[in-house]
This record gives sequence, C-alpha cells and structure tokens, in this order.
Amino acid sequence: MKKSVLTRYRIMAYVTGALLVALTFGMIGKYALDMGGAADFTQVVSIAHGWLYVVYLIFAFDLGSKAKWPVKKQLWVLLAGTVPTAAFFVERSISRELEAQVAEDAPAVAKA
Repeated sequence: MKKSVLTRYRIMAYVTGALLVALTFGMIGKYALDMGGAADFTQVVSIAHGWLYVVYLIFAFDLGSKAKWPVKKQLWVLLAGTVPTAAFFVERSISRELEAQVAEDAPAVAKA
C-alpha cells in the first residue's frame, strides 16, 4: 500500500474530527448557552463537515479495502467521523497499525 493512501486518510480524519468538535461546541453555544452568533456558525460548520465527511468516507473505504480489513473494522473506521473526538483516536490506532505495512512496501533508498 502506498503511503499517500494512509496520509490522505489521516488528513481527512483530522479535518473531519476538528470540524465535528467545532460543531459540538457550536451546538452547545446555540442551544445550551443561547449565544446569538452560534446559529450561523453551526450552519456553516455543519455543511462543511457534511461534505468533508463524504470525502473522509471515500478515503477511509479506500484505505480499508487496500488494507483488506474485515467489514466490522471498516464500519468502525467509517463511523468514527460521526462521534466527536473518535476520529482522532481511531486515526492514531490505524496509523500505528499500518505504518509497518507502509514501510515494508516502500522502495529501498540507496545510500551514496
């Protein structure tokens, strides 16, 4: 597997996770604290998270199919983008697991 497959998954996991945490804080501000500007903020962040979550799903599915994950693991990784902060923990776990596999597939570099 190419390192780029893992890298793009990691980037989207962080982006999706950060937007979901921001959306959570926005919802708290909107409903619990009754903040005025929170409604506009949550609308923008929810739309961004929704579209970028689709990209995350594509990259996570691509990674899972190339890593030959079982369906249960694949579903957990796909759903991690819907639980605040879960994407960060799942991404770290997946990265540790696949770093060795990515390193094995990397071409050897000749030293001069």
